[in-house]
Order: sequence, then structure tokens, then C-alpha cells
Amino acid sequence: MKNNFSILGSTGSIGLTTLNLISKKKSYKINLLSANKNYEKIIYQIRKFKPNYFLINDPYIYLKIKKKLKKNKTIILNSLKNIKIKKSQVTISAIPGIAGLKPTISLIKFSKKLVIANKESIICGWELIRKEARKFKTVIVPADSEHFSIMELIKNHKQNEIKKIYLTASGGPFLNFKKKKLKKIKPSDALKHPKWKMGKKISVDSATLMNKILELIEAQKLFNLPENKIEIIIHPESLIHAIIVLKNGLSKFIYHNTTMKIPLANAIFNENLEIDNFLSKKELKRINNSINNLSFQKVNQQIFPIIKLKQRANEFPSTSIIMNAVNEVLVDYFLQKKIPFLTIFKIIQTIMNDRNYKKYAIRRAKNINQIHEIDHWAREKTLKKIRS
Repeated sequence: MKNNFSILGSTGSIGLTTLNLISKKKSYKINLLSANKNYEKIIYQIRKFKPNYFLINDPYIYLKIKKKLKKNKTIILNSLKNIKIKKSQVTISAIPGIAGLKPTISLIKFSKKLVIANKESIICGWELIRKEARKFKTVIVPADSEHFSIMELIKNHKQNEIKKIYLTASGGPFLNFKKKKLKKIKPSDALKHPKWKMGKKISVDSATLMNKILELIEAQKLFNLPENKIEIIIHPESLIHAIIVLKNGLSKFIYHNTTMKIPLANAIFNENLEIDNFLSKKELKRINNSINNLSFQKVNQQIFPIIKLKQRANEFPSTSIIMNAVNEVLVDYFLQKKIPFLTIFKIIQTIMNDRNYKKYAIRRAKNINQIHEIDHWAREKTLKKIRS
């Protein structure tokens, strides 16, 4: 009997990588896929993978595809409300941004294991996710290379044995830039990551180092770690993904090549895994040739001023919701060439110093509606600042 498998965000980078992995395993059947509005990819995935269900967020694309594929066996959905679907052995949550939170929570009860590649869901709604997962006995596994590595490193250690955890950052495309050069950065420059192939939003976050601020918050929530136990360091080779320093004097790290197939495959499959079976010849060659010199350096605040937000990342219960919302808006506007690159940090800082910031940041959101209220305030405030 085949195991059911679901993917939220099947047309994005993580979704496509996951489908590539699953296509090599005959023991899995695609239960549910979801996407926003990539018409061609949705049509292709329905015909190729024949999922039981396909959830389409965009109402126009939903109606268009439902009409085109009305004789297809796949059930086309535009909402998970009041829907009962078959339970999946594994569900991947990979819808980028805060948009991924609601569908992630909705699918927990239909999932034995939830592999989360959407850090914003954890950052903004971890308490809701954890509560729902406990209710339905769903196992939560992080898919980010850093958090998957931390999970593996600390699982045999008590928290009082851990002295420090290091999150590594590649430094992105601007690691060796001079500060003056950052004023002329274009979106196309920020998308040229030297090590990873990623979506546009995460690529920009990597260029500013905002991804590491978000990952730090994610690590604190996932593993119940205090902020002072986590540090961010630059590791240009991107081969070591996390390091733990133990009080007994030993340090441990996890090393793997720069492909998301490795942490994803390990997060998804419980049985003995032969990763060579999932990698291309090019990827295998790169792994075999990757053991060279490893280097580490402190974060240069002149190039990455956003690292200063680390000190404020958890100052109030909903700081992370506001920080994430403001960043999402700013990255979108930067990608549209409507604001300069350096404006991203400046406006995040401005919003967090706004006179009404604390009013929203001190709230402890108890449901999705309250999360969206805080998120909405932050977005509107950011848009107002951009236009002023």
C-alpha cells in the first residue's frame, strides 16, 4: 500500500525539489498539491502526478483550471474549509511568507508528519502550530538545512549541556562588497546567490542577512532556546549548517553540500536513506569534490546592518510577526525596483521605533485572526512609510 504525500506550495523551489525526490520513490502517492497561480505548472503537475486533490489559491486560475480539467479525476479545490481529505504520511509546508500559515494549520490534522520549509509560519504562528500538532499527534520536522541540522545535533543532549549554537550564513552575493557599492544594488544583483538556488524572496533575505534573523527566531521557537545561546557567523563555503558547542568542551557540526535535496530527503524519509539515489551526476561530483578549506568570520555590521535586529528579535510576544510583515513588503517593493536595497533595513528599524509599535508588539496572538491584525498594521505602516 502506498503512503499518501501532500505538498503546500508545489510550484515553488522547495515544492519542485520535493516532487523530484518523491518521483524516485514508488512507495508514495501524491494526495494533495497546492499552488497560487502558476497556470502552466499546475496543469503539468495535475497531469503528471495525478494528485487526489489540487488546492489553487487564485480564484481566476482556480475557475480556469476547473473548467479545463472538468473530466480529470483530480478534485480541484480553492479552499480547505469544511473539507475532509485523506490523511497523508508526510505533508510539506512550502508556501512562502505569512500566506503559508493558515493552510499549514489546516493540514495538520490530515498529516502524520509535517515537514516545515516555511519559516514564516513558525515565526508568526508557532504556538498555534504546536497546539494543533499535539492535538492530532502530528510530528513536526523542520526542513531548513540549519534547523534540520540543529535538530539532529541536539537530539541526544539536554539543554543544560549546550553552551552555544551557531547558525551559519553564506554571506550571500555581497559578502566582499564595500559599503559604498551597496547603494547601487539592483534586484538582479541580489538574486545571484553564490551557493544556493532559491526563490526570489529568500534570495533577497540572504543578501540582507534577514534570513538569519528569521532563522534565529525560528530556532528559539522550535527548540525552546534562549536568545543568548544562539550566534550567527559567516561561513562562505555553506557546507557546515549548524554547530553546537557543549559545556564538556566538545563541539559538533553537520556538514553537507549545498543542495536542499539532502535535508529534505532526510526530513521526509524515515527508512535507511541512500542519498546518492536522489542526486544528479553533477550534484554527486560536487559533493565528492567539496571537502576543502572551511572558513568562518564574524558578521560585518557595515555590510549587514540588519544583524543589529538580533537584539530585538524577541523583545515582545509579537515582535517577530511585525518584523516579518515589514520585511515581506520591503522585499517585494525592492524586487519591483521601487525602493533601494539599503532602505530595507532602515524602514524595518523605523517601524520598530514607531510610537504605536509596542501597542501591537506586546499582544500575544491567540488565533490566526489576531496574527493577521498585527501583520496588517505592520504592512500598512510600511506602505505608508514607503509612500511618504
